[in-house]
Amino acid sequence: MDKYTVATAMKEVGGLGKPSKMPGFSYSVPAQECKTGSKLVKVKGSVCYNCYALKGNYKRFPAVGRALYNRLDLVENNPKWVGAMVFLINWYASKTAHFRWHDSGDIQSVKHLTKIVEVCKLTPNVKHWLPTREAKMVKEYLKDYGKFPSNLIVRVSATMVDGAPHKFHEHTSTVVTEKTSKSYTCPAPTQGNECKDCRACWDKRVSNVAYLEH
Repeated sequence: MDKYTVATAMKEVGGLGKPSKMPGFSYSVPAQECKTGSKLVKVKGSVCYNCYALKGNYKRFPAVGRALYNRLDLVENNPKWVGAMVFLINWYASKTAHFRWHDSGDIQSVKHLTKIVEVCKLTPNVKHWLPTREAKMVKEYLKDYGKFPSNLIVRVSATMVDGAPHKFHEHTSTVVTEKTSKSYTCPAPTQGNECKDCRACWDKRVSNVAYLEH
């Protein structure tokens, strides 16, 4: 594996994100390129209809968009992407033991997913969370590879607000208009829109996480 510094590794992956509400770092790609989400964003009542990743800084600042597209290109075409991601995540593991994939965007293919899995296997001391609406890709991966590494939790997201969670996968997420006793409800709206001590999204004991619509 190649040797890196933080600066050279950041160049190979296009940089990491640090969402203010979360306990660790993240990696994002453009929401405009979501395979399923780009269709759902046009469907009223879908979880993507008011997509936050198509608003705010993502929309106001062209440099943000260029950076996201650069990351997507590097994921798909840079042979050093996996090694550089492993270096960076392990480098910051002493500061945070949690990593989120795609606070913007989604997996593009099973190949994209396998690259993320490879990174997770090589960063065993970090808990990874990958939310996705690409149920078909998850099914294809599981058919070919059987399971995800123990430190990666893939949550397949429901497509409609107040819709039922997917049944084919053990870890899911939903968007709801009211708190429900059937699922663990994300507490962020009641605590300054921050995770604080909550780590439910990364917790395999939590089968479904429900997010209040906002």
